[in-house]
Amino acid sequence: MALKSNYFLFNIFLGISPLIEEFNTVEAFSETKFKEKGSVFIGQVFPASNEEQALEILEQVRKKFYDATHHCYAYCFSDLIKYSDDGEPSGTAGLRIYNAIQHFQLNNVILIVIRYFGGTKLGVGPLGKAYYISAFQTIENAKILTKRSYLKFTIEFDFNQTSQIHYILSKLGARILKTDYEDHIVITFLLRPSDKDKMEAFLKESLNNRAQMKDTGELYFI
Repeated sequence: MALKSNYFLFNIFLGISPLIEEFNTVEAFSETKFKEKGSVFIGQVFPASNEEQALEILEQVRKKFYDATHHCYAYCFSDLIKYSDDGEPSGTAGLRIYNAIQHFQLNNVILIVIRYFGGTKLGVGPLGKAYYISAFQTIENAKILTKRSYLKFTIEFDFNQTSQIHYILSKLGARILKTDYEDHIVITFLLRPSDKDKMEAFLKESLNNRAQMKDTGELYFI
């Protein structure tokens, strides 16, 4: 299904709560560079849908910048936060990178700051500031998107109910993914979690539950 490539898909049964209404993330890779007393800081931010993808990105960056002194990072998902100083003094790198992610209220991202040591030690305070500036500027340079949650449903109904079903789907802003025509019509669609009760109430009051709606157990962010 062509639409699916534009979605972040999560399985509800993996512990991702369907009550998450929306989150901010970056649209695509972004990079910035700056120098501080000879050291070069390269900030890179990537969208990622889960920890496995974040770790794959981290490994690729480590291979590409194999000769760098440090590869410090932070990644953040709805149920997981991790960061690393990668050999820098404790609290000067990973946490400061995560602080920048927090400032922009991002999720589903990994931000890596690659450092090439320039021969002059910065000191704990200035070093932490340098990592924060690198991370902050990298996110500031990226395009930030708001992803909103949708639950995936199917609804089966008779042909004579078509206009009523399309009316309520349109009114609630549902996103129709596909329509199958057999003995009955089956529509697969996405609906905001907050509109589920409205949809069920309409089916009960207007159609006497003659249309059968089923939750597929999948949560999308668009």
